[in-house]
Amino acid sequence: MSFKDLLAFKKSFSLAMKIFEVSKSFPKEEKYSLTDQIRRSSRSVSANISESYRKRQYPKHFVSKLSDADAENSETYTWLLFAFKCDYLDKNTFDNLIVENDEVGKLINYMINNPGKFGAT
Repeated sequence: MSFKDLLAFKKSFSLAMKIFEVSKSFPKEEKYSLTDQIRRSSRSVSANISESYRKRQYPKHFVSKLSDADAENSETYTWLLFAFKCDYLDKNTFDNLIVENDEVGKLINYMINNPGKFGAT
């Protein structure tokens, strides 16, 4: 199995791509602040999941990288909330992205709590 087969990776990657698309419509003055931050944090979730999988032979490193992914996912939630409150996202888009963000968080936490199921020994 590859990290690309992990449901958490697939869903976090999909969410990052959706965020990339919706953030294209953010105002130009947000380019180096909100737009950059939300894209960076959402992409970092997938990157940390892939790194964690490569470190699964070291359970503490595996869980540590997953903890980083979880933190980046929480940061992404915060940036989505800012985007919504600044009226850059409509309610429906915001709600859909938050549901996906929450699902990614649950998947990451499942991995953290069950490292043995992912080859961490």
